[in-house]
Amino acid sequence: MVNKAQTTQHRTEVVHDLIEDDTVAAKVASDVLRRPEVAARVVADDTARHAVNRAQTDRSRQQADAFRRETPAGRAVRKIERTQEFLDLVGACHRFVAACGKAVPRLRDRHLSDDEQAVLAQNVARCRATLDWIETAAETGKVDMDEELARLLRGE
Repeated sequence: MVNKAQTTQHRTEVVHDLIEDDTVAAKVASDVLRRPEVAARVVADDTARHAVNRAQTDRSRQQADAFRRETPAGRAVRKIERTQEFLDLVGACHRFVAACGKAVPRLRDRHLSDDEQAVLAQNVARCRATLDWIETAAETGKVDMDEELARLLRGE
């Protein structure tokens, strides 16, 4: 005797066999997801929900990239974004210098312990590596960081 679970499993396998083609599968999924009870079950499945969210994010990013590349307004927006990115980096440098300008004078007549000096040395090394990375990016346009820099910036 065949139980309901076996029947459901068999039907699921049959449907999977019928929709091996991605175009057909997308059409069927789109049609089926228009049924509220089916959509509710799908969003309850974490893996399916994350896949849909990822697809939405990717599609949105692709559309935004196409807009920036292909339209005069998009090119103007990209130019403004590049200026903003530059100003963000200049601002980060300014905030770093300003914060150090306030913090360093407070060390007057203070003798740091060996542990404090070690922690400070690690952080100064991270700052130097970051500054070198900024200079390299500005000179070459290459913003990739090597594994050693990534580990250093993570504090490893």
